[in-house]
Amino acid sequence: MSTDGNKKQFWKRNTAKVPGSIQHVYGAQHPPFDPLLHANLIKAGNKPQMTPGGKPKKATTFQEFESITSDAWDVGDDDDELLAMAAQNLNIEVVMETANQVIENHSKQQEKQRQDDADTSGLEHREEEEVHEEEVEEQEEEGEESTPEVLFAFEPSPLSDGRLVKSLSEAPIGSPKDASLHRQQSLPHRPTIPMVARIADQNTSGTPAMTEREASRLDKFKQVLAGPNTDLEELRKLSWSGIPRHVRPITWKLLSGYLPANTERRESTLQRKRQEYFGFIEQYYDSRNDEHHQDTYRQIRIDIPRMSPECLMLQPMVTEIFERILFIWAIRHPASGYVQGINDLVTPFFVVYVFEYIKEEVENFDVSSLQEAALRNIEADSFWCMSKLLDGIQDNYTFAQPGIQRKVKALEELVSRIDETVHVHMQQYEVEYLQFAFRWMNNLLMRELPLRCTIRLWDTYQAEPEGFSHFHLYVCAAFLVRWRKEILDERDFQGLMILLQNLPTMHWGNEEVSVLLAEAYRLKFAFADAPNHYKR
Repeated sequence: MSTDGNKKQFWKRNTAKVPGSIQHVYGAQHPPFDPLLHANLIKAGNKPQMTPGGKPKKATTFQEFESITSDAWDVGDDDDELLAMAAQNLNIEVVMETANQVIENHSKQQEKQRQDDADTSGLEHREEEEVHEEEVEEQEEEGEESTPEVLFAFEPSPLSDGRLVKSLSEAPIGSPKDASLHRQQSLPHRPTIPMVARIADQNTSGTPAMTEREASRLDKFKQVLAGPNTDLEELRKLSWSGIPRHVRPITWKLLSGYLPANTERRESTLQRKRQEYFGFIEQYYDSRNDEHHQDTYRQIRIDIPRMSPECLMLQPMVTEIFERILFIWAIRHPASGYVQGINDLVTPFFVVYVFEYIKEEVENFDVSSLQEAALRNIEADSFWCMSKLLDGIQDNYTFAQPGIQRKVKALEELVSRIDETVHVHMQQYEVEYLQFAFRWMNNLLMRELPLRCTIRLWDTYQAEPEGFSHFHLYVCAAFLVRWRKEILDERDFQGLMILLQNLPTMHWGNEEVSVLLAEAYRLKFAFADAPNHYKR
């Protein structure tokens, strides 16, 4: 039996910081750490562990990450010791004097910065006038047009994805301040994503005149839809490469199985299904505050404001519609009930069916301005199409979500075969696929892509057999490998998780989604009919 000296408590280690203990916070409201003032608070055993190179060791595994961030349940008297030392060694007058100096210095720096900005703006204005005068003189003397380099020095050139490229004539980033700014800008971030693209190739909103190719594709769709019995197989072939905005509502209703192929039966089917939905509203919706259903309804109300885009979800009319759709679906599907993630699946249908009644952009459109009949039709159609989608992936949302568990495991096996380097790299830093891919399966990549890209993606999912349940796996694999370089550049657990949960897709459009789908189809062609091919 080991001695007491060797049986140290798991949570009480003197070789690392104790989570939850007194630690100094750096920020706008706190002065920088003063080693002289706080010397007695530093314990020799609490110094960060150093690598042979002299740099602090970074947490490179999940266990180390967890040991740093988890709270301490049993820390003995460590906190009491630190508090006693702090009371003995910290002089309140010194602290207040230091704080006043920091505030005074901060005020002086702000004033100096304002003066420098004013001087700089005036100097830049004079320099631009001088440069302009010199260019005019050179043109008069030499009779030549200004070179492209001179223009680039003043105008950033836009790329096709909407980003701006700085001038080639600018000096390279060299100062520590510029390097820090460059690093900060290069980090993954999640800015506000526009609902639909104002790009002509998106076909999701009011855009400039169509190209000849787009007009030709629209004509083909209209020809297929005009017949007395729509050829669904031909419609799927056309839809795989994207559906024009003008015919997307009717096409989605047909491909989802909500509408029959026979044109004579469509109107009667729509009327019957819409009446049936509002019959459910009259029958069930008043029970939302009952004891058995109030938890479900409360969770729905919590989740809807969290959805994107906020400009749409914060409209009271939209909130009411989504509450009814989700509550009725949960009541009619007790095997799963309402699960977080289902709420996101309503949005694409709702937005597409709103386009059936408007021509302008939807970002700032007031949905309540639509006629009541139109709102009722949009609500009922969104409910039934979402129900059709969930019928094929309901095991994603039943108890323990076994469908998602299987798909994440299949994704891991697939990636290990198509890109072993990426797979081994994530294993090395103990990144589990379930930690990032669960959301990819649960929300069908809706949290990873702008809504305009989701709508384009769903064009293909509607056209592909088992698109939402089976083809989505290969899309996720292609999506992960798409970020191969960025993944391999990250060298610790935290960096990998931040990247995988905030992938920079804000500027994605039709072209990027088409490439992703093409790669997913290639993977499906290679592996779908040979499951043993990707199993070790």
